[in-house]
Amino acid sequence: MTSGIGATVIFWVLALFILGFGLAVVRARNLFKAAISLAFCLFGVAGIFLLLEAEFLAGVQVLLYIGAVTTLTIFAIMVTQGIADPAVKQLNEQQLPAAIVAGTAVLAVGLALVNGVLLAAPALATADGAVLGLGRELLVQYVLPFDVVTVLLLIAMVGAIILARKE
Repeated sequence: MTSGIGATVIFWVLALFILGFGLAVVRARNLFKAAISLAFCLFGVAGIFLLLEAEFLAGVQVLLYIGAVTTLTIFAIMVTQGIADPAVKQLNEQQLPAAIVAGTAVLAVGLALVNGVLLAAPALATADGAVLGLGRELLVQYVLPFDVVTVLLLIAMVGAIILARKE
């Protein structure tokens, strides 16, 4: 990781960039604007990967998430019927429970960071075998969290299909 005061400043600029666009994603009343804000947020995450000298992950972030997933999301928004109808309510009534859950998650991660639980992550590999080391760690030591994220994404996709279908 690049060290020094410059890296710290770049990190905080990227963190504020990500938080700003993340807030724009959840507060946007227009789904298209939310998807564009999501693309910028993901671009900031790619910047964090570059700051951590994980060029492969930054490239994957740009190609897969910004390029493919965001494009697919925007395409789905554009072809969905009735999305621009002013009568369609685009605000979620679950904002308070979501804020409580998100605040609890942020508090838990913050407490874990303060107690040093998350700082003791093993080194993945040297620069020459970084991708191989990352793959081994994901599919050997971190296979359970990897599968939990997979199931969570599957549930989100099924939920999106149920919400998008016509009654």
